Amino acid sequence: MSRIQAKWQSLLAESKKAVIPYVVGGDPEPAVTVSLMHDLVAAGADMLELGVPFSDPMAEGPAIQKGHERALAHSVSLRKCLAMAAEFRTQDAKTPIILMGYANPIEHMGYSAFADAAAEAGVDGVITVDLPPEEVAAMNLELKRVGIDNIFLIAPTTPDERIPLIIQQASGFIYYVSLKGVTGAGHLNTNEVAAKVKQIKAGTELPVVVGFGIKDAESAARVGAEADGVVVGSALVNLLGDESQSIEARVKAAVSLLGDIRSGV
Repeated sequence: MSRIQAKWQSLLAESKKAVIPYVVGGDPEPAVTVSLMHDLVAAGADMLELGVPFSDPMAEGPAIQKGHERALAHSVSLRKCLAMAAEFRTQDAKTPIILMGYANPIEHMGYSAFADAAAEAGVDGVITVDLPPEEVAAMNLELKRVGIDNIFLIAPTTPDERIPLIIQQASGFIYYVSLKGVTGAGHLNTNEVAAKVKQIKAGTELPVVVGFGIKDAESAARVGAEADGVVVGSALVNLLGDESQSIEARVKAAVSLLGDIRSGV
């Protein structure tokens, strides 16, 4: 059983929803990332999304774009993110790690080489934002070979007839994008989110998590009432990028927010 499957089973047994923080590998500094990951787990994170810095992160709003820029300024790459995952694994053998990023760095490495390197580093899942289900067969073969889940996004604008195709290719869980826009943008309409989550769950046994609009404990609680879990990203990355504070203070603020969200879901 994979770490992701085991986590879902334990959450179900405890009647809990998943809280999944997103941070960019190397933001605000590479030396901070692994200790931050451990701190987030201690604050209640059930899984971790580790963003792979990319020069053109098209799904991201201003906060996470700046996080990518900060990490790229430190020359953080896909290989360095894998090294961070491997270092994290030396002390934590249970918490699932999901790499979230874009296709170019993976394709540059090659699907087979990436799958091997990710498995060796202890990665459990991959979200590739700009790789559609029609083009994922080759990567899916390699990920399945090493037991890594391929997690897909479904958006409010995804046509109903396209949802079964996405579900068919997905494993681990489905990530529902709650907003018509980039990360951190817009207003979260929980009634619309609830209806869409219900529609998606009618077509799959996979858990459904919601992200792109979770800013605080209140929004997390409202979304968590309908979904199997919530992802919080922009709010954390925004705190980590607050240059008016020391890095220690930024990390403390991000971890505190995650703890508040955990207590409210």
